Amino acid sequence: MLTELVSAQVRLLRTLLATIAELDRALGAELLGHAKAKLLQPLPRIGEVNLAQVVAEAGPILDRASDVEQASAECGTTPVTRASGKSRLVAFRWAANTTARQALTTFASNSRHSSPWAAKLYAGARRRGKHHPHAVRILARAWLRVIWACWHHNTAYDPAKHGAEKRLAA
Repeated sequence: MLTELVSAQVRLLRTLLATIAELDRALGAELLGHAKAKLLQPLPRIGEVNLAQVVAEAGPILDRASDVEQASAECGTTPVTRASGKSRLVAFRWAANTTARQALTTFASNSRHSSPWAAKLYAGARRRGKHHPHAVRILARAWLRVIWACWHHNTAYDPAKHGAEKRLAA
């Protein structure tokens, strides 16, 4: 009885793994067919799954936002500033598309391991006393400006054309 139960579980696991592999191939095929995905594919360490997340979650925001600041606010990479009289408070933005924020911050965190510009920006935020999540959001906001330019100028990301990357390489 135990042998049959284990065999059934093994068959189920193999079927599940095969289904995951098939879905992974389908995701890759559909993603490469998306016009904007091709523009963002050269971003450093974005990966196929994270690229799909950025296109699916941040893409509609990029399409409808009137400028990069609006897109940044909707994606949750910009803090909220509250001012009244002489007091001013800058706080975490809770009202945002959390899946878009997660997609962008995951990419931003990964990018700092292979992009000197991203690493420098992240390290600068950490030196200023920002905790890791805050520093990653700062980096995600900077990357969102790059993504916005690629998205709206219909130009693929090229580190050789990225001004800040070029200055660091020189």
